[in-house]
Amino acid sequence: MRAILRALLLLVISCQAWAVGLADLTDKDASGGLREALVQGASKAVGQLGTDGGFLNNPKVKIGLPATLAPVEGMLRTMGRGKDLDALVDTMNKAAEQAVPKAKVLLVDAVKKMSVDDAKKILAGGDDAATQYFKDKTSAQLAESFLPTVKATTDKLALADKYNKIASKAGSFGLGGDELKIENYVTRKALDGLFLMIAEEERAIRKDPLGTATGLAKKAFGALGQ
Repeated sequence: MRAILRALLLLVISCQAWAVGLADLTDKDASGGLREALVQGASKAVGQLGTDGGFLNNPKVKIGLPATLAPVEGMLRTMGRGKDLDALVDTMNKAAEQAVPKAKVLLVDAVKKMSVDDAKKILAGGDDAATQYFKDKTSAQLAESFLPTVKATTDKLALADKYNKIASKAGSFGLGGDELKIENYVTRKALDGLFLMIAEEERAIRKDPLGTATGLAKKAFGALGQ
């Protein structure tokens, strides 16, 4: 009986230790905890995507054929070009997988530059407040960083070059967007996939900070539930 009471007492003390509201967090706790969580979430997202099959084998982020090919995909497959289309999909996803690891340095740098005010706004914000912070601070740099790697990979595929030539002609008829060049399309989709996975990590930490976060991040995000 004493052992049970002792265990219950320890549980109560442990819970009380986390029973702190956002207003009670010090600036150091808020910014330090959030920085820790952001680096943790971003690193995990990059690690998941930047591996063999990271995009291709994940239905949530798999890069499919550009919409401009949709009207002719069936015809191309009946003409025996299905293997070429499949090769294009494989190459686009491989290009994204090879580009994503470049994101880690830029994401971590954005975390380092985050102000205390930024930290508290993110902690008190919506489920994807941190992800939106990353988008705002890194999207342009990430696209610039990804593009050369993506282009180097897609340039190896003859169909990618043919696609660019066909798409450029479509552009002369007023059609635009990043689908006019395959490398731009893949870069955008790679960014979409990266931010999607970062958002999933953020939601997981917010939902269960004690189970998913580490160190100061537990204290910072744990305060949100109070």
